[in-house]
Amino acid sequence: MSAKDFEREYKREFEGIIPEDELEENEDQTQEEDLKIDEMQKTNKGREFEKVAGKRVVLCGANAYEQKYYFNPIFRQIPDSIKKELNIISVLFTQEAGGIFTIVFEEDGSISIETNADEEDITYDEITAGLLVSEVRRKRQDLFEALGLYYRIYVLHENPADILDSDES
Repeated sequence: MSAKDFEREYKREFEGIIPEDELEENEDQTQEEDLKIDEMQKTNKGREFEKVAGKRVVLCGANAYEQKYYFNPIFRQIPDSIKKELNIISVLFTQEAGGIFTIVFEEDGSISIETNADEEDITYDEITAGLLVSEVRRKRQDLFEALGLYYRIYVLHENPADILDSDES
């Protein structure tokens, strides 16, 4: 995506500005889409983010009991390579330690890694889970810092310049 395309997409999503050349095309498409798209799909990314801002939000997680992986669709704009990496981290964690593994955005934009298990699960190893959480945090520190910045800028609407200034001091 070029810088011009990024700027156009940013203005469309967060400032509600639609370029004039797309305005006429969108009017015809919007009338047709209104008949087909339910209310949840019509919400844009900005409105979805506003609903979750100020709360803890699950980014992704894996469940060893149901053998399922979950990625929060609110964050579908995250690049596929990062989504795949999160999937691998989550699934490998549950295969190694068992239980339920989640990556959560805290209210301030920081990331928490959580793991828990059913009380009856005798195969879940708390020591292994704790060591794996520490290892994931250490090895993927850059990834989690980048995701935290993404959340703070796009969900919490913090000024990127202020974030960078506070990190340098």
